[in-house]
Amino acid sequence: MARALGFDFGTTNTVLAMADGRATQSVAFSSATGTADSMRTALSFMKDPGLGAAALKVEAGHAAIRQFIDNPGDCRFLQSIKTFAASALFQGTLIFAKRHSFEDLMEIFVRRLRAYAGEGWPGDVSRIVTGRPVHFAGANPDPALATERYNAALARFGFPEIHYVYEPVAAAFYFAQNLKKDATVLVADFGGGTTDYSLIRFETIAGKLTATPIGHSGVGIAGDHFDFRMIDNIVSPAIGKGSFFKSFDKLLEMPSSYYANFGRWNQLSIFKTSREYADLKTLVRSSLEPEKLETFIDLVEHDEGYPLYQAVSATKMALSAEEEAEFSFPPLGKAGRRHVRRADFETWIAEDLARIEGALDDVLTTTNTSPDAIDKVFLTGGTSFVPAVRRIFTERFGQERIETGGELLSIAHGLALIGEREDIGQWTA
Repeated sequence: MARALGFDFGTTNTVLAMADGRATQSVAFSSATGTADSMRTALSFMKDPGLGAAALKVEAGHAAIRQFIDNPGDCRFLQSIKTFAASALFQGTLIFAKRHSFEDLMEIFVRRLRAYAGEGWPGDVSRIVTGRPVHFAGANPDPALATERYNAALARFGFPEIHYVYEPVAAAFYFAQNLKKDATVLVADFGGGTTDYSLIRFETIAGKLTATPIGHSGVGIAGDHFDFRMIDNIVSPAIGKGSFFKSFDKLLEMPSSYYANFGRWNQLSIFKTSREYADLKTLVRSSLEPEKLETFIDLVEHDEGYPLYQAVSATKMALSAEEEAEFSFPPLGKAGRRHVRRADFETWIAEDLARIEGALDDVLTTTNTSPDAIDKVFLTGGTSFVPAVRRIFTERFGQERIETGGELLSIAHGLALIGEREDIGQWTA
């Protein structure tokens, strides 16, 4: 039996797991910020004189975030690396004057994982099974290019075999271990950047679990979009979005492009050094509400991007359990403390919910499957906790058919279990 490593390389978090028969175990990572069984998909690079003139101090995960926050002007930070994988437009990025391709970044990230795992890193892996979304994020994604880049990066570690499995298929396999009878299963996997669906028929034949793929679909919408919607409706108006400035004898609305920088918290550090930011600062004198732009500038100057996203995530999480939650972000002043109703949040994300539901319609329509024909629905990923998301499925399939569990670990553990099977070719993408 092959000894397989399941590699869930996520937009937001990455998890690795090993399987031993029907049992699985996550690989633990220990860094300066503690020990965990998942790692934020992020990298930071900083010059360190103690390492030599050409050497960089590289961190991953929360340690990378901490290095960036502590050294914002001296540190290069990258997150959501996966979103570049399928983009032909991304040909690399300069890090302290040295160009790094996607393959370089992925290799560096995995090497940091191996270092953080220490003796817990499996040394006798015969195959690595990597998850991939049904549809990669980004405009005009090229899945063949993403696979080529993954192969090039992972080949540098000498794995004898490299396999790819759709992420929702891996989650379905993890869930199917507990099925008591044959079933048609719909898996909805909500990541940071994508929502993916897989429809699979599981049957036990001669004591062996088999699967027949029925269909897949997906859309580049998930939890990161929900975070931005909250920022765009709570924070952006308080720092000038929708306000006006004078230009000679005309009144013009503040450019919305300034506020798009809040789509990724780390973008603010790049925005800070841009010509666009310099232009924003000149508008304070001609703004009809200069105090709002001054608050915007303070947020950028004091590198408040990450604390802001922590506050947004806490509010979003609280709204999963309560009808109303408090948003608290003191750097925003009076506007940084307000109550947010779940109903308002659901209005803000209505367009995203429609696209998520549209992808669900796609997999049911293209496979000619009625909701009544589905025995179980397995929801996985952090965004599955959002009540409006869950309601899409309870209204279609009924609460009694909805299953959850292992929301953050199921994909990696499913990949590891699939990797130990002799019929792995049946499961690969």
